[in-house]
Amino acid sequence: MNIQHLMKQAQQMQKKMQEEQEKLAQKEFEGKAGGEMVKVVINGANEIRLVKIDPSIVSKDDVEMLEDLVVAAFNDAKKKLDEETKSSMSGMLGGMPSIPGLNF
Repeated sequence: MNIQHLMKQAQQMQKKMQEEQEKLAQKEFEGKAGGEMVKVVINGANEIRLVKIDPSIVSKDDVEMLEDLVVAAFNDAKKKLDEETKSSMSGMLGGMPSIPGLNF
């Protein structure tokens, strides 16, 4: 086994992973909850970009429900981001054995 060849492959993979992460950071993922009454948009860097709340569900008497819906919408968006990340990275690894600790 040629160690230089393996090192070169590792460097190429690292560069590809960085490029994929940069592309992913530019994408946006929308999560919804409460029948689309709450929407959260995050980017691929896990930053919240937008929170939209239907005014009809805003009630000072039920703030807890609204908080739960915001959390659910964020989690929905995060799930979509995670799926895209996994899909993107697993396609890039193309048949290579998985690396312990990396869940791609």
